[in-house]
Amino acid sequence: MASLIPDIALTPAAAARVAAIAARQNKPAILRLSVEGGGCSGFQYRFGFADAPEAADLVTETDGVQLVVDDMSLDLVRGASVDYVESLGGASFKVENPNAASGCGCGTSFSV
Repeated sequence: MASLIPDIALTPAAAARVAAIAARQNKPAILRLSVEGGGCSGFQYRFGFADAPEAADLVTETDGVQLVVDDMSLDLVRGASVDYVESLGGASFKVENPNAASGCGCGTSFSV
């Protein structure tokens, strides 16, 4: 069974964007964050929508929107915040990760 975690946060802006996308796609408002090896700095963030949390997932909720993270990825993003930002360069989900020792210019990969 998935368990609730206070170790990662989803900002209200990110929750609103997830809810809007999920409503358009007629899917549950569940955003999955995972960390994979690769990218220019060693690890990279991956986002996707989930139909439901998996048994081993850790879950946090903001404004009725769930953010799910698998237990292996949580070790690399513990204490992080997921935000949604819009700028002249485009719009994207952004991870503010206190565990990242360095990152790349695009903000999607990091090292610890």
